[in-house]
Amino acid sequence: MKVLLGYQSTELNIKNSRFLAEAFIAESQAQAREILHSQKEKYSDATHVVHAFITGKKGEVNGMSDDGEPSGTAGRPMLDVLKGRGITNILVTVTRWFGGTLLGTGGLVRAYSDSMKAILDKCQYEELIEKKSFSLEASYGEYESVKRLLSLYHISDVEEAFESSITIKANIWLTEYEDLAGKLKDLSRGRICI
Repeated sequence: MKVLLGYQSTELNIKNSRFLAEAFIAESQAQAREILHSQKEKYSDATHVVHAFITGKKGEVNGMSDDGEPSGTAGRPMLDVLKGRGITNILVTVTRWFGGTLLGTGGLVRAYSDSMKAILDKCQYEELIEKKSFSLEASYGEYESVKRLLSLYHISDVEEAFESSITIKANIWLTEYEDLAGKLKDLSRGRICI
């Protein structure tokens, strides 16, 4: 499974109707619902705010809504496109401002599917890899050696606090955690534990 790296948006105009597609990172159903709620507030002037989302390590949780469009013409086609791409932890909303011309059911399915394809093609992804949070405490004398060691691993979301000693908090690939823990112990002669 792949995951989205960050927010993205794109827009299509079809027979004077404006379709604004936006992709968000959503790591849970609750987070997807929160984002959707804020989207509906933000675009209260829009005719519809249709959505589809997939979350979970294996994409096991998903949902969608037509938001007032004829049943099966908006949310379901969007979700089908999304499922076909092997992406998880993502919410896509397509906000529509009606342009005066009815598109018909086939036209709506195409419009929402095309909006989903356009936004997914514009997004950047990475493979979903399980990560583990860790923290460690090191002396100022150990800091440079610890930083060099950390640079050899897949570390992200690093936070450092410099006080009487240095505290480092970060995430590491789960598969690398035990190896890092062992090397830190060796490096510090057992003083540094994560």
